[in-house]
Amino acid sequence: METRIITLCYRKIIDSRSQQEWERLIFEDTWKEFKMQAQLYDQERKYHSFSQLIMHVPASEKLHFLVSAAAVNYIKQLNNKIPDVVNNIGKTFLSFSGFYFEIINSDVQNKSVHSVAIHFFSNAFKWHETIGEYLLLSATGNDTEAQMHLYRIQPFVTIHSYKSI
Repeated sequence: METRIITLCYRKIIDSRSQQEWERLIFEDTWKEFKMQAQLYDQERKYHSFSQLIMHVPASEKLHFLVSAAAVNYIKQLNNKIPDVVNNIGKTFLSFSGFYFEIINSDVQNKSVHSVAIHFFSNAFKWHETIGEYLLLSATGNDTEAQMHLYRIQPFVTIHSYKSI
């Protein structure tokens, strides 16, 4: 019998409408960091938006990485648990093994357009079965009795990788 191993990716978008304190802190600090780091690529201050910088200053693609420094400590506070993604009984169950930070949009003069995304990549899971709209998952390992999670894929979550053994 084949074993199917998957990892999931959750794209968490944080913008001016974000309500949770954790999100607000990331929003504020990454916008401040964007304003500061953007000056390195536009010392003449000709460009205001992230898209203008990307278009006219190719090296500004590094801003994703540079601005991520403002979010790293907040991400560490999650203790490797992916926020917002819950199983069928409403419990967070996904641990993440990595993340990628992305600037979606920003402007040094207009904080309200600042928008970032954090892509969380889950640890591997065994995908046992699909039941209607739900995936039946368990953590990978050699346990003879594994804790199961019934999970319905929600918006901004996708299967990131798949391996059949």
